[in-house]
Amino acid sequence: MFYAARGNIPPKRHTQHRGPDGSLYAEELFGVEGFTGRSSLLYHLTPPTRTHRIEAGATVALEEADDGVHHHRLIDSAGQPPAGDAVTGRVPLFFNSDVVMGIVRPASAMPAHVFYRNGEADELLFVHDGSGLLDTVFGPIRYGPGDYLVIPIGTTWRVEPDAGSDQRMLYLECPSEIEPPKRYRNDYGQLLEHAPYSQRDIRLPDEVAPRSDEGEFEVHVRMRGRLTAYHYTHHPFDVVGWDGYLWPYAFSISDFEPITGRVHQPPPVHQTFAARNFVVCSFVPRKFDYHPLAIPAPYNHSNINSDEVIYYVAGNFMSRRGVGISSFTLHPAGIPHGPHPGTVEASIGREATEELAVMVDTFHPLRLTRQAAGLEDARYPYSWLPAEDVAGEANELRDRGPEAFPD
Repeated sequence: MFYAARGNIPPKRHTQHRGPDGSLYAEELFGVEGFTGRSSLLYHLTPPTRTHRIEAGATVALEEADDGVHHHRLIDSAGQPPAGDAVTGRVPLFFNSDVVMGIVRPASAMPAHVFYRNGEADELLFVHDGSGLLDTVFGPIRYGPGDYLVIPIGTTWRVEPDAGSDQRMLYLECPSEIEPPKRYRNDYGQLLEHAPYSQRDIRLPDEVAPRSDEGEFEVHVRMRGRLTAYHYTHHPFDVVGWDGYLWPYAFSISDFEPITGRVHQPPPVHQTFAARNFVVCSFVPRKFDYHPLAIPAPYNHSNINSDEVIYYVAGNFMSRRGVGISSFTLHPAGIPHGPHPGTVEASIGREATEELAVMVDTFHPLRLTRQAAGLEDARYPYSWLPAEDVAGEANELRDRGPEAFPD
């Protein structure tokens, strides 16, 4: 990413930086990969190490569900009720050693004195519905429908939904950096002319005055599969200024400029972010292929060594039938998938699509959680059959026993 600065910083790093009363600000190096990766320098009113109580919190565990069969899956999360906040309300659906993904429908803001810091993963929140404030140690970021919120590992933050705003988010957690694809950047990190978005589309935290509140504040730190509550008497957002290359930001899916061609373009043209062993792609409204004999619907393809998850946000996905908004499809490695019956012919001659979806392709197998199994539609593996054959085949799969699709 590129260099950015906010607030009050000294002319030279690692030198004295004092406030109006002559007291030294506490400098913090916030960085990844030791001292060689991306980093920023933050200047605090109070040293960030000054905790007076540490308490054990909850453990974070994922429960795998396995029906013993390798097949395509449809997970319908539309009916998931609001619960908890942006952290406690999370419902994990898919996971491997590289990424955890699921949904969260925050029913409320975090308690006013509570903050969150994931010390083992970068996080990405895709805002499907709702608006509010992502407040961070770097400053606040307003969010609304369609925003990707990228939160680097170790960032202290909280989400405050707007009053009366129904919230629905897709979330990803990964122990590697989420960043723009390398092929869209030059040696200096600048996004290139052929990239589908530019630095102008990236929204950094707003500059605000440091919080000097005193009281009882808790930062819930996630590390090694558990939460630990660190207590402070000073507000965690006491930063007077910062600069560097590592910071949270927002990017709206509506600012992703689709790449099109005379014939159907493969999914890599939709890539928006990259991380270790997976990518994130944005399917946005776009013009269809313009070759006179073009077939806009995607061709059948086998994911030989990657699993594909698509989260359906809005519109009518032209190659699918029976897949609703807020649903996930999982097309795992080793078996082909493609357009549903009738969708290829129906796509010919169409000029554009209004579909909106987020796709995550992983290069290691994904596992299903117990929560996802409870939301699964057993008919989906047979949805490429003529419509009259689907129900019978799905019943046969379910009749193998309750262990196949546990509640």
